Amino acid sequence: MEQSSIPVLEISPQFKNLIPPLTRREYRQLEQNLMEDGCIDPIITWQGVIVDGHNRYEICHKHNIPFQVMEMEFECQEEAVAWICSHQLGRRNITEETRKYLIGMQYESEKTVNTKRNEAGINQYTYSDPDEEIPVDPSRRKVEAPSGHKTAKRIADEHHIAWNTVQKYATYTKAMEVIAAKTPDVASRILAGRYKISHNNIMEMANLSPENIRRVIARVEASQQEQTPFFQYKRTRQELHSGIGSEEQGDEPVPGPTIKDMPEFDPDAEMTSLALTVPSWASTIRRTQERTNLKFVTPGAKKNLMAALADLTKSVFDLATALKEK
Repeated sequence: MEQSSIPVLEISPQFKNLIPPLTRREYRQLEQNLMEDGCIDPIITWQGVIVDGHNRYEICHKHNIPFQVMEMEFECQEEAVAWICSHQLGRRNITEETRKYLIGMQYESEKTVNTKRNEAGINQYTYSDPDEEIPVDPSRRKVEAPSGHKTAKRIADEHHIAWNTVQKYATYTKAMEVIAAKTPDVASRILAGRYKISHNNIMEMANLSPENIRRVIARVEASQQEQTPFFQYKRTRQELHSGIGSEEQGDEPVPGPTIKDMPEFDPDAEMTSLALTVPSWASTIRRTQERTNLKFVTPGAKKNLMAALADLTKSVFDLATALKEK
């Protein structure tokens, strides 16, 4: 671990955009902790680029708080992305939309890593002695990369979901990437959980123009202001295809796929989502306990974790009590 006072590190927008933003309350709490206890956890980097600790880095520079830097080794950018996704999925405060996006991104990144390894891999036909300089037949250098199914199965086991769900999330991630390229602000609000939009409708929104994506979102926001659980996509589709508002927008009627009606309101949706997410928290807690020697953990790190666990325990108790009363 490299000791440093206030080093200047590089920030990659691609890496930073994978980090779910903190709420104002969480950011203020982190800022207060850093000012009182200092920066205990190191800023993690790869080739001088931050992969974890963007908020701590920003606050430390703002208040001139010294911090440490820990450099990690990754074979390529995609492996760094997969690590970031896996690491962020251990957080308990991410939305279900962000969770799906990160799992899909982890899957796609790991597939790319496996492909690159296969291109440079050495199989059982090559020589194992590193000191023996014997030419290797290039045609025998490739090894079989894990299939998409195997990669999906491993990620599914990690996050306690079905392997085909991982592949479904990958299509969600690709659609969200398209939406983000057209309307970055809309994509960030979807991932923040501001809108509840079905998987199929996200797929279809990705095929719309930026202007029409914003029209769909405007209708969603209008329905929320009217306290309507879901609005009908059919009406929006009809308006878009008939060119309503095209004189003001200078837009042509939208070709391509239609947007189906939003599904019926599901009163169990939030509870089902939470029930699927909780096991990943428990897994992260067990993994931390197994891999950490508590004798060497600093008082500041213990204090921060105990506060987080106390908050989680209270939230669990409050929800469990509410469920029993209802």
